[in-house]
Amino acid sequence: MSDNAASTSTSNGPEHLGAHTGAHAGSHKGSKAALAVGAIGIVFGDIGTSPLYAFRETFAGTASVAIDRMHVLGVVSLIFWSMLLVVAIQYVTILMRADNKGQGGSLALVALLSRHMGKSKYGWLVVLLGVFATSLFYGDSMITPAISVLSAVEGLTVVDAGLQQYVIPIALGLLVFLFMLQARGTAKVGALFAPVMIVWFLVLALLGGWQIINNPDILWALNPYYAVMFFVTDGFVAFLALGAVVLAVTGSEALYSDMGHFGRGPMRLSWFGFVMPCLLLNYFGQGAMIAGLPAEEAAVVVQNPFFLLASEEWRLPLVFLATVATFIASQAVISGAFSITHQAVQMGFMPRLSILHTSETEGGQIYIPVVNWALMVAVIILVLTFQNSSNLASAYGIAVTGAVTIDTLLMGLLFVSVWKWKWWYAAPVVLLFLIVDGAYFAANLTKVPDGGWFPLMVGFIAFTLLTTWSRGRKLMRERMSEVALPMEIFAKSAKNSALRVPGTAIFMASSTAGVPSALLHNIKHNKVLHERVVILTVDIQDVPYIDPSERCEYTDMGDGFYRAVLRYGFMEETDVPQGLKGMGIYCGGDFDMMQTSFFLSRQTLLASDKPGMPIWREKIFAWMLRNSASAMDFFKLPTNRVVELGSQVEI
Repeated sequence: MSDNAASTSTSNGPEHLGAHTGAHAGSHKGSKAALAVGAIGIVFGDIGTSPLYAFRETFAGTASVAIDRMHVLGVVSLIFWSMLLVVAIQYVTILMRADNKGQGGSLALVALLSRHMGKSKYGWLVVLLGVFATSLFYGDSMITPAISVLSAVEGLTVVDAGLQQYVIPIALGLLVFLFMLQARGTAKVGALFAPVMIVWFLVLALLGGWQIINNPDILWALNPYYAVMFFVTDGFVAFLALGAVVLAVTGSEALYSDMGHFGRGPMRLSWFGFVMPCLLLNYFGQGAMIAGLPAEEAAVVVQNPFFLLASEEWRLPLVFLATVATFIASQAVISGAFSITHQAVQMGFMPRLSILHTSETEGGQIYIPVVNWALMVAVIILVLTFQNSSNLASAYGIAVTGAVTIDTLLMGLLFVSVWKWKWWYAAPVVLLFLIVDGAYFAANLTKVPDGGWFPLMVGFIAFTLLTTWSRGRKLMRERMSEVALPMEIFAKSAKNSALRVPGTAIFMASSTAGVPSALLHNIKHNKVLHERVVILTVDIQDVPYIDPSERCEYTDMGDGFYRAVLRYGFMEETDVPQGLKGMGIYCGGDFDMMQTSFFLSRQTLLASDKPGMPIWREKIFAWMLRNSASAMDFFKLPTNRVVELGSQVEI
């Protein structure tokens, strides 16, 4: 790791370091009801647009389930109990209690577990599981916009079959516009998200409710007997059908990841009080419509049952509403990819990236150009390759079920390590969810030849990059610490051997021990020292937010030398000049940016006789290091006050 990169702490820090303060505190202002309404617009878009294709794919997809009363009841029953077990109980009820100082998601859960497990011999496995779940999310974030927007635009073919040739061009145009919009931020259009999504969910409920009134027999699907009988009578076909049924719960992991924006209380209110009932009404309504039709007519309707819930004159408006809803859902997934990437950078699993803030008031609204354009290219390739949403459904689900299964394993560790459950209490609960989630994951593995390989490939590539950066960074820090000169010895020898010049020099260091290489190179080549020399380390903690009172740590080493630490949570912006404002009185006076120079070190990697990683991983790490964003931008340093010095390191 280079001297100008941030340090990441995963040690047992004081519990109060993650207090809800600063920018984070503002995100939870307002009444519970107002936050619940906001969550409907931002959080539930992914799972809220699943009715467009989930029920359809069970019958029209690869499973080819027979269309009769028993099978319709079995499928609807599976959807109901899956939503209840996976989303309502596992995520909304249990995992939302497992917040890391208010934040959720795989990385936040890993940070929480690491803090409580300490130096456990299984700690590395927890980190790897969390990183792999995060890696799978990138595959999901590529497929979600493609399948959602395509499935909505395909509604045009229900209105007029002759519009089929325009589906892909319209979908691609909308998707490109969506990604172009990201750089401008969503603060203005975001105000429309909640009203549109509320209308969307109400329409889902009304369309489904009307069909249930016409065929109330579908309510027998509430009985799990029909889900069980589906497996008893069909066996392997029912198992394959799980790969399509799980599409009804895609987005469940995203609910957990987005918890920090609204809080668990408002999100639970939104889910149980509005979103879940609307979704279930629609799924039961689709089942009621199919079950009430003759076999031949049902076989035609099941090819796109969602849009046929509406009468003919309302289908075109429904297509427009569905398109807007999927647009919003895709926006939420893209924003989630930005947020996950930001966390990964702060926690040391990715190199520094250019991160732009698109709102002056909302710290969580960020834009990462490289992630945005990579997602856009991938989404365009997916649409052009798979051509329709049914083909994409074969690729969808495996990333979600993989992440859900990993979260279940982490949940077991949470019960024992953090909540201190006895293992005989935890084991049956974890086993139940492992059976359910594992069955979904296994069913989706059968999709690998038909497109499921894509999210797995993306996941493995992301996993390789994340672990390579983390390992290479660790090796660099170890090599640099081996040759580091103790600061106390350097200060005593340098105070009389170098000319002191006016001003302040801040040397960015990755470690809180030793002399940074930039300082050694500066005195070697320039043979001068500033009147005030500050060795500054930016320490990213394993909590999302740091209490401002715990932000700074400082040590006066005498003779104008100071060592300082600025602590940030992994959800915070690392603004060094802002952080220095509260430290000046303890480090020889306020920091005048016009009289302060920042010295950074940039490392060049050399091949080692005893490499710490395979050579191919060393080359990947070197490439990532070369292409990482400037520390000047990452730490918000003044552009005309930065000096960069190079050094060479073997790993």
